[in-house]
Amino acid sequence: MASFLKIRHAAQVIRAGGVIAYPTEAVYGLGCDPRDRDAVQKILALKQRPERAGLILIAADIGQLDGWITANTDFDRATEPDAVVTWVVNAGPATPEWISGGRDTVAVRITRHPIAAALCRAADMPIVSTSANRSGRTPASSALQVRCGFGATIDYVLTGPTGKRLQPSEIRDARTGAILRAG
Repeated sequence: MASFLKIRHAAQVIRAGGVIAYPTEAVYGLGCDPRDRDAVQKILALKQRPERAGLILIAADIGQLDGWITANTDFDRATEPDAVVTWVVNAGPATPEWISGGRDTVAVRITRHPIAAALCRAADMPIVSTSANRSGRTPASSALQVRCGFGATIDYVLTGPTGKRLQPSEIRDARTGAILRAG
């Protein structure tokens, strides 16, 4: 597991407007402060992804999503111990269009990955979570793959093992239960 000091440093990079890579349940993710439009734009440019696609936010717990999602969001299913599901829910007033893609919804996941959750706690906020790859390419599954794919364009790489999942998280619409991306 990544040391507390490395996690704390990664959180400082995020709060200072930087872009980091970090391990998640299946692959390495790219992350930043979702309130920082410049940092989000940097991630979108690195991935060659349009803003209208929207981005996922991860959080260590439901409380970190206050303001990002509406108060009436039912998160019972999202807090199942073994759930690795990203839920599309009604966006709250704190969610800017560069995160939602201009929609009235936002994709969120309560992460159970110990490093990703510790990072959210250290940053004291939800963070952007999008796979570390250029659009259409295979996501990075190691810190070395991140460095080979992105070089010095990433401000910090938080090293550590990914989870045991073989595929990125499933994405479901919390309002309908529809599977938007199989996991």
